[in-house]
Amino acid sequence: MFTYNFCLFKKNDEILLLNRIKSPWMGCWNGIGGKLEKDEMPRDAMIREIEEETGIQEYALNFKGVVTWTWNNTPHGGMYIYLADISDEYRYETPLVTEEGILDWKKIDWILDPENAGIAKNIPSILNHMLNDDKCYNHHCVYDGDDLVKWEAMPIDRDMEAEKDIETILNSQKETVSDYIK
Repeated sequence: MFTYNFCLFKKNDEILLLNRIKSPWMGCWNGIGGKLEKDEMPRDAMIREIEEETGIQEYALNFKGVVTWTWNNTPHGGMYIYLADISDEYRYETPLVTEEGILDWKKIDWILDPENAGIAKNIPSILNHMLNDDKCYNHHCVYDGDDLVKWEAMPIDRDMEAEKDIETILNSQKETVSDYIK
């Protein structure tokens, strides 16, 4: 199992993001998430993190795959990714200062703008799949220092969310990564 999880909340044409006050991605807008506790299933951990970081309780939580990464030619694990849909009528006032940083709603176009240097570097690459594709993906990000130099997305089975040996399974599939390169 991977150690981390990550969630983006969608409401209309906006995504709830967190401007982090801690590493990783300190000072950048990022999703909500954190670390899985011992013996905690990914979905249960995500629900706990959502409660701790936002207090939001009314949403539809959808597993969207995983993000794995290589940093300076060394694999560094991965995280489970989720999209939480909130009804158009739900009120969640922002900006909101929390222990993790500042929560605020950001327009999708703003997040995807290529000139936007304030967003965690992997979010623009994975966001389109999360919003517009029913499939789940392994989004593999390759970093050279702090620069995202390559991103590729390979479809995975939705059941991978509960797979305890997900890293071994994904490693065996790496040679089939192909048509989904940025």
